[in-house]
Amino acid sequence: MDWGRAKSVLIFAFLLLNLVLGYQLWSNIREGLRTSADVSDLRPETQAMMEEKKIKLSTSIPSETPALRDLTYRVKTKQLGKGVRHELKEPVDSKVVFETKELEESLGGIIPELKNYALGPVYENEFILYRMAEGRPMFDVKLELFYKNQKIIAFKQDLIELLPPQDAVSQSVLSATKVVTSLIENQLPNGAVIEEIKLGYHGQIFESDIQVSAPTWRVLLEDGGQYYMNAISGEVVTE
Repeated sequence: MDWGRAKSVLIFAFLLLNLVLGYQLWSNIREGLRTSADVSDLRPETQAMMEEKKIKLSTSIPSETPALRDLTYRVKTKQLGKGVRHELKEPVDSKVVFETKELEESLGGIIPELKNYALGPVYENEFILYRMAEGRPMFDVKLELFYKNQKIIAFKQDLIELLPPQDAVSQSVLSATKVVTSLIENQLPNGAVIEEIKLGYHGQIFESDIQVSAPTWRVLLEDGGQYYMNAISGEVVTE
């Protein structure tokens, strides 16, 4: 046997293997750094349908597909969304809502568990903050801050207690690209403008203090339309 030749072949094979592994590693790193997609990442058929239906995308498409589980929680206030409006004795400058530290310093001693909420949509007369769980918003559990003349004057809050996961199993969620593709091809009306695509938690609300919230992609339209797609089953709910 020509050991010199065999040695050269083995060295070449190892070099080739290292090149392949290096390329795969770089591809994984690049994919990990990529946090969003755009229209060009959709199927050509979907892009053609967007053109035909005059649907526009004014935001990026998230690329994350984490493993998430259902959340179980107990409602501590009245039914979600039907809490009591509390008037502030001293109005607070509304600009604090955009700075977490300033918001907690101004209202942390007044609004319970304020640190567990994060800013969501901003409307003409109110700010919506969502209860956060595992770093993601619970779309059904809100803190509403009402403002007038650039001052926060009142609030209404849903308070909950997260319960142990029990038998809930984490599963990888559907990609946002699949969600957007499905909505464009089957749900969205002509002329729709997609304004936001966000992963959080949402569930059907029952007349009980115990509720379940599933991993959900929420798609907001410019005209206020909302689509919720269960990030595991793909079931769509519109609001």
